Amino acid sequence: MKAIVNNVPGYKMYEYLVILNPHEDLREKIMKVRQDFFEKYKASSAVYGKPHLTLVNFVQYEMAEERILNRLKAIGMGYHPIRIELKDYGSFPAHTIYINVTSKVPIHGLVKTIRTEAQQLMKLNNDNKPYFIMEPHITIARKLQPWQYEKGWLEYSNKHFTGRFIADAMLLLKRPVGELRYQIAGRFEFQNLPVNTTQGALFG
Repeated sequence: MKAIVNNVPGYKMYEYLVILNPHEDLREKIMKVRQDFFEKYKASSAVYGKPHLTLVNFVQYEMAEERILNRLKAIGMGYHPIRIELKDYGSFPAHTIYINVTSKVPIHGLVKTIRTEAQQLMKLNNDNKPYFIMEPHITIARKLQPWQYEKGWLEYSNKHFTGRFIADAMLLLKRPVGELRYQIAGRFEFQNLPVNTTQGALFG
């Protein structure tokens, strides 16, 4: 039965990310850090994918995508560009090392807005609820083995990094469940329009 469902149009499942994207120079600077980490600690996750700041991670059927795109567009229309400040490194023991985001408050505000206005659309079922990232960060390497984490964190807890960018849009990325490569499903500019202007888009 499951094989049949997967072949029905619209019932294909995708993994989605809502992200903020640093500008190209900063992405390259972060990629250099990740490349260095990979060469020292052989953590393949460090060199896979492009650096970004994840806001939400969820799984949903493709047929829900258009409504999610419309909702995110409406949220973007009403939201303002955000200044993102990056400083030094942090970790989630004992598996992930990342670049700290020090300007957390405006990101928390955006994540809460998405949660309030789009959570129901992003929820597949009770076992697959959207995951809202309340500790903003930009990953250097994840799923580390104990030795990679311990040695890596010993080094990076004493290293310095600074960077900043203006997030003037958020992106929705998608990939079929079980595949590796994400593609861009939509880009939503932060236009800071009055709420009553965005209501039509939200409820239309």
